[in-house]
Amino acid sequence: MEEVTDTAFRRICKSMGADLLVSEFVSSEALIRDVQKSFDKMSFDESERPFGIQIFGHDENSLVKAAQVAEEQCPDFIDINWGCPVKKVVVKGAGAAILKDIPKMVACTKAVVNAVKLPVSVKTRLGWDMNDKPIVSAAEQLQDIGIQAITIHGRTRSQLYSGVADWTLIGVVKNNPRMTIPIIGNGDITSGEKALLFKERYGVDALMIGRAAIGNPWIFKEIKSAFENKSFTPPTLEERICILLQHLKTSIPFKCEKRASFEIRRHYAGYFKGVTNFKKIRLELMNATTLNQVEEILFFSTKKC
Repeated sequence: MEEVTDTAFRRICKSMGADLLVSEFVSSEALIRDVQKSFDKMSFDESERPFGIQIFGHDENSLVKAAQVAEEQCPDFIDINWGCPVKKVVVKGAGAAILKDIPKMVACTKAVVNAVKLPVSVKTRLGWDMNDKPIVSAAEQLQDIGIQAITIHGRTRSQLYSGVADWTLIGVVKNNPRMTIPIIGNGDITSGEKALLFKERYGVDALMIGRAAIGNPWIFKEIKSAFENKSFTPPTLEERICILLQHLKTSIPFKCEKRASFEIRRHYAGYFKGVTNFKKIRLELMNATTLNQVEEILFFSTKKC
């Protein structure tokens, strides 16, 4: 979710019903080298609480120092990402690469837990591949060294984001009598109906939404409606445009206008999914580099759709 879950988008998700927010993941190595971009990723507004800063890395000392730097920003918790499957992260031994070395995962996590006063949580996957899924034992060990919650994505690293998320082992971890910390399920939650199904079937304490929120922040409203047995009405075109412009306008003060216009492009497909005859307009938006250009395109779009 790098360059997706920035403070602007998180604020919109919060307004749509998200209960807990997590930063973009921050490289521990970059953080201890005082890379400004990494510090920018930790920026958040008080309205975003409860809020966690997510760090990743492969070296115990760097992770500890990064966690301490993150703690100085006064979030509500520190989250360690042991689940990212992206090649550029894994080749360095970070993210999901740690699933090949559970003792190191536990040792690094314990060092962070002992180094900060804030609660520490972990996000991870079932295992490295279909032949190596140690999540049940790993979750027990991580709980034993002091983490306060664990989020489990129902895929292995080798699956990346392909195939169907397997929630079976997430349910096993949740129903393990040894486990007392919150178990958060993640993977393939794309609707209120699925969210309700997964929560009821596997008994998890909470659900984490990632990719399904890209360009679709109202998914949180949809899920809350399903939990409350209420109907959900998707936003109108005018409402989608309003939310998109709010997103972009909130981003600009934290980034240059061109960068904000560039990064919001990955949200367009979601914001206008299902809108009739919007393909051409979306292509125009992909070339926009200023707020004025986006506003002009969207103003005329309401007359074309």
